[in-house]
Amino acid sequence: MRMYDIIKKKRDGGELTTDEINYFIGGVTDGSIPDYQISALCMAIYFRGMTPRETCDLTFAVRDSGERVDFSSINGIRVDKHSTGGVGDKTSLVVAPIVASFGIKVAKMSGRGLGHTGGTVDKLEAIEGFRTTLSDAEFIAQVNKIGLAIVGQSKQFAPADKKLYALRDVTATVDSMPLIAASIMGKKLAADDDCIVLDVKTGSGSFMKTVEESRELARLMVDIGKNAGKKMVALITNMDRPLGNAIGNSLEVIEAVETLHGCGPADLTEVCITLAGYMLSLSGKGTPEECETLAKQAISDGSALNKLIETVKAQGGGSKLIQNTDNFAKAEYSRPVISAVEGYIERVDTEAYGLASLALGAGRNKVEDKIDYSAGIILNKKTGDYVHKGDKLAVLYSNNPSTFAAAEEKLLAATKISGTEPKNEPLIYDVIK
Repeated sequence: MRMYDIIKKKRDGGELTTDEINYFIGGVTDGSIPDYQISALCMAIYFRGMTPRETCDLTFAVRDSGERVDFSSINGIRVDKHSTGGVGDKTSLVVAPIVASFGIKVAKMSGRGLGHTGGTVDKLEAIEGFRTTLSDAEFIAQVNKIGLAIVGQSKQFAPADKKLYALRDVTATVDSMPLIAASIMGKKLAADDDCIVLDVKTGSGSFMKTVEESRELARLMVDIGKNAGKKMVALITNMDRPLGNAIGNSLEVIEAVETLHGCGPADLTEVCITLAGYMLSLSGKGTPEECETLAKQAISDGSALNKLIETVKAQGGGSKLIQNTDNFAKAEYSRPVISAVEGYIERVDTEAYGLASLALGAGRNKVEDKIDYSAGIILNKKTGDYVHKGDKLAVLYSNNPSTFAAAEEKLLAATKISGTEPKNEPLIYDVIK
């Protein structure tokens, strides 16, 4: 088998066999295929696409390119939620304890943020002492004991994807539907969960900019998961505005805790209740509607908040911070962002909001960058709100005041205020089963 022939076949619109795809991913993993040939096939896939069968084979090959997790010693049904990434997306901190409070096992391995999107692991590390690295034995023991553990991805999951993504990033082939699906699901299927709920973001703060694209990606990933024997559901959720009012690590943890107290922002609460409802439903707790009622109950009776406190304590974190969020370290400096005009916030560029938070120190441009956990943004006004001249749009927080000017400029430029009241878009566009 020659890589030249595989590239030529896909360039000319042919369908690759399972063996050809496995040969390609094997060569990506062991380094036997040079970068220029890997890039050439990615470009051919970008233009010619892949059939569902090819995409599924590619995903399974990526999944099998590295270590896989064995959760067989975890007692009970295992369910996970994966988001394609957004701004202000702290749903895991709310949804996971809700679901675990009903005895469902949530063995969650999460990522770090990079660029304009935040990562669950970074948010958890804003809690002093919280251990995001556990041994396999510790991880499994904790899930069996309290039903929930959230850690960073310490294993070498899907190493082929890491190499593929690096080359796609510099060859303008990132936005290829088969390559995106294989990247996301290859890593997700390396974990040993029974049920997976996907939160596919759509809009200006997400990778997929239109509902149609998001729906296509969701359908593809759901079908791949089902072919792997998983129970699957995908929600298409709105990322044309940040989720909630907080952007930045400790600020988002505080908002998640407020949501578990029953007093979080309406948009964040709605998305979390819906996600939790589908996770519980896939796990056999009832219809999605019945399970949404259960999720609301877990918030109102305090069991979800208690589960988060129990998890933080089990992983070495300061549970007193969750019991009283006033104890979180605050940024030394703050600056309000004031509106110079009057009108409706017609729309915002959510990605630019994320980049404004990044400029304040709340994120990282490179993997090795250090994070200011108390930096970020609290939004006082959002899309659809009417603002008067002089109203406070947001408050910026940082321990480095020299970051304020650039962040404020980004946020103001990303906020379109006009006399046009925008159409009220739904938070959840579709559910793909």
